[in-house]
Amino acid sequence: MNNLQMDTILDARNLHKRYELAARSLEVLRGVSLTVGRGDFLALRGASGAGKSTLLHLLGGLDTPNAGEIWFAGKNLATLSSGVLSRLRNLKVGFIFQAYHLLPELDALENVCLPARIARTPARVAEMRGRELLARVGLKERVEHRPNELSGGEQQRVAIARALINDPELILADEPTGNLDSHTGDEIIDLLCTLREERRTTLIIATHDAKVATRAPKVIELVDGQIEN
Repeated sequence: MNNLQMDTILDARNLHKRYELAARSLEVLRGVSLTVGRGDFLALRGASGAGKSTLLHLLGGLDTPNAGEIWFAGKNLATLSSGVLSRLRNLKVGFIFQAYHLLPELDALENVCLPARIARTPARVAEMRGRELLARVGLKERVEHRPNELSGGEQQRVAIARALINDPELILADEPTGNLDSHTGDEIIDLLCTLREERRTTLIIATHDAKVATRAPKVIELVDGQIEN
């Protein structure tokens, strides 16, 4: 393996994605290619419907392209079995969504520890990591609170801690400030930037917010399913 391959965590090649809706076909991505190095911080910017979320889902193995290839750490995702792909997502990728996606019946600590439990991390070890992460994101006193007892910003902090519990190589954040006020959104981006630097994690944020995008050293504009040069 050469140095370029070793330094590249994601290599997307000519991705196409369409959805069949009733009597018509909706083409969301039309030949998207990009390369992401280890430790990079990249912002995907574009209007609603430009294909940002779809691209993130493809890069994280949550969906498959109709055409093109995605290589993650030297592995072609299309060649992996469903079990191997699920384990890769669980251990190597942390997802942060605009809608948080916390389980309402679980408290903050239980939500954070869920990916670790799926990875069969011993319960005591998972709980210790979860408490450390919740303290790191400023929620040391909120570990036993359920999502409906937390503010939007606090729920997003829980989601960030959950994304980090298995120490992933890649964080994919889909509009992580979209449901937050400006001040809280700034705090969330500050936190993500700090955690990325501490852990040397690759971070990709999809956003329509120009202010959020300016925090990233690299910005890619998606327009009508294509990267705009």
